[in-house]
This record gives sequence, C-alpha cells and structure tokens, in this order.
Amino acid sequence: MTAAIWQLSENELLADAAAVSHKIQLLEARRIALVGEIDTRVSREKLGFPGPAGWLTSTTLLSPSRANKIVTLGRGMKNFPDIADAVNTGVMTIDHAALILTFAETPPKNLPQAGQDIARKAMITAATGPQARTGRIREAITKLNDRFGGNKPPPEDTDRNEFFASKTLNGRLVLKGDFDAITGEKLLTALSPLTEPRPAADGTQDDRSPARRRADAFGHILDQYLASSNRPTEGGERPHLNLHISLRDLTDLRDSADADDITDDENTRTADESDDDNHPSTDRGAYRDLLGDGTTVGWLPWMGPLSRNTSRQLACDCVLTAIVMDENGNPLNLARTARTVTAKQRKALTARDHACAFPGCGKPAAWTEGHHIWHWGDGGPTDMNNLVLLCGFHHRLMHHSDWEVFIGTDGHPWFIPPATVNPYRQPRPSHARAGPHIA
Repeated sequence: MTAAIWQLSENELLADAAAVSHKIQLLEARRIALVGEIDTRVSREKLGFPGPAGWLTSTTLLSPSRANKIVTLGRGMKNFPDIADAVNTGVMTIDHAALILTFAETPPKNLPQAGQDIARKAMITAATGPQARTGRIREAITKLNDRFGGNKPPPEDTDRNEFFASKTLNGRLVLKGDFDAITGEKLLTALSPLTEPRPAADGTQDDRSPARRRADAFGHILDQYLASSNRPTEGGERPHLNLHISLRDLTDLRDSADADDITDDENTRTADESDDDNHPSTDRGAYRDLLGDGTTVGWLPWMGPLSRNTSRQLACDCVLTAIVMDENGNPLNLARTARTVTAKQRKALTARDHACAFPGCGKPAAWTEGHHIWHWGDGGPTDMNNLVLLCGFHHRLMHHSDWEVFIGTDGHPWFIPPATVNPYRQPRPSHARAGPHIA
C-alpha cells in the first residue's frame, strides 16, 4: 500500500517525485503514439471532428493548442524514429521533441540530407537528460538557418512571419509576433503618430508607459479599420464588434454592481440579505445561474463574458438590434420562410448558439453557416426552430453522416450521435449549453 505523502521521508519525497515525473513522460509518449494511430485509423464520422485534435479537446481537459501539438507530434514522429525513440524511452521532453521535429520537417533550404541527419542527431543528444537546455537547441537551429537558409537574410524572410493571439483564462488577449523588416516597418510607422505622449488639456503630463501608449495606439488602428467601408465580408457582413446583453442589464444604470447582479428573478432578495449581521446568505438559489450560458452578462462572440459597466459603455455608441429572447435564451418572433438566413436571423442565431453548436467544437460564429435541420429541399422553412449554427466541417458532417440534430424543449440544439459513436445514441447539448450548472 502506498504511503501517504506526509509520511514520506525527505529522500522518499525526492525519489517519488522523480519517479512520477519519469512515468508522466512515458505516459505522454504513449498518448502521442495512441493519437498518431487514431489519426490514421479512426474515421472523421466516428471522431465527430476533422481530426483527433478537436476530439481530444472535446473529451479531455486538454486545451486546443496542446491537443494540436500532440497530433503534430504523433504524425511527425512516425517519419523520424530517432526522435520517437528518445520520447518513448522518457529521456527527452515533449517540448524539445516538438522543437527538433519542426526543424526536421522544415530544414534550411540548402542543407544537404547528410547534414540534416547529423544536425538532428546532435540536437537529440543535446536534448537528452536533465541537463538539456532549450537555448542550445535553438542556437544550433539558428546557426543552420543563417548558413543554409537561402539567399534571403532573416530580416527579409517572410516565411518566418508568425502572429499569435492567445486568449487567457482571465479573458484577456496576449499577442506575440515575429515579422520581417518590411512588415515591422509598416507596423511601427502606423503606430508612431499615435504613441507620442499627449498631455491633457490642462497641461497635465501623460503618465502612460510606452507599452500602454502602443497598446492604445493599436486599439485606435483597429477602430479606424472597423469603421472603414473598404473591408472584406465575413458571414455576409463586414466585420464589426458584436455585443450581446439583455435589455434589463442594458437599461440598468446603477453605478455599482451589488449582489443583485448574480441573482435570478425568483431570488432577488437572497443575495443581499444576510443570515445575520455578519454572515452573508448562503442560499444556493441566489447563485443558481452563476454558471450560465452567456445570456446573463454582456457577451463578446470572440472573447466571452464582459462586465455590465463596460457593456453599457459600448452600448452608448452602437447600432442596436433588438432580439426578443425567452427564459431559456432562445430568440422569438424571427420566423422567416426565405431560402437564406437573414442578417437579423444570423444575429439571433449567434445570440443563441454563440458559436458552432456541435458538441465540443465552438468555432467562432463568424466562421459558421446556418444549417437547416429539416432540409430546405425537403420543405424545411428558414425559421429559428429549424436552424443551427455549424462550422463548415460539421455542416458537411450533418449532411453526410448519421449524426442528427433537433431543437429541444429548451429551444436550443441537441445532437444525437450515430450508433458507431454511442450505441445508446444519447442526445448531447450544444457546445454553448454544455458544462456545469449550479442546481
């Protein structure tokens, strides 16, 4: 029987931590191998996604970026057994394997095959064991790219350009970019006139940091772009900022957000009452809708929840589209019998589904299409209770597989998997409706 952690001696603590770390490495390697085999053998219909990454994200706690990394490793290591051996024996980390694999798959243009093999072997050796350092591997890759990478010097090589946009757990967006000199010059030129310190009208000094001024300038450039009429369309409309918020919250002009903000109509009194003078109420009913589906707070389709105060600030200068919703967040009075989804219907579908409704997908609403549950060609109307937002892949999946979708009694889409996925064909809620709810 395994001893409790608090019972272990110092030496046992150190030994157990090291042993567990090695086991985790081996399990990581096995997961990569399993996913690689899934990628080869399991059909898209059974997965319900274009590949294993979406399935992993929807069935495990993995983030999309981590799932994609595992799939990439599973595919790549089949072609490079030496990298796979180092990972499978637990002597090299997954991160180092990914770095070396990227080099192996996209070597410098003028590096001969023999040189590629020698360099890869040297990197694997450098990445082996506890003394491995990422810096040494990156240094080797940089030297090889500079020497054998072709005629273009690094500052002029647009093939190296990358731009990352990652949403954080607290709802912010972190940007990271690596651009060629010309693209960089364009960006800095556009930012320059907007990043100068600007004293207030009364002469007070601009105390914003340079980083803050650049961030404000970047936001200003985005405002100007979105206000321009010369933009490509997406989902039938030019890109613009969309905010979903209930009329009750929009018209509530109280400056302070008190406990009423997390109550429902049946329990508005419980959150600001107390069991006694010193202890707040613990009535669970007051928090019943705490884990909702985005209908009880301001909601941005890309970034998610937004505070009421900031939502009302945005609403001060906007074009308002009124969409009547029932108690379940289902749009009402938008039935139409035209072939195509109208602009207002699309707004209503976005308010209801938020994104691709297929369970576990959640692709942004801007990348989705309106799917007729009862097909138009078979007499199905273009009504809200016959429409669901689906990304391109899942739209095709619904048309060419045994997956089914229906609008439930709650007014939201529910999906029935084929018997090959779930023998009992148990319905699954749409992506935006899945998850925990406080009872």
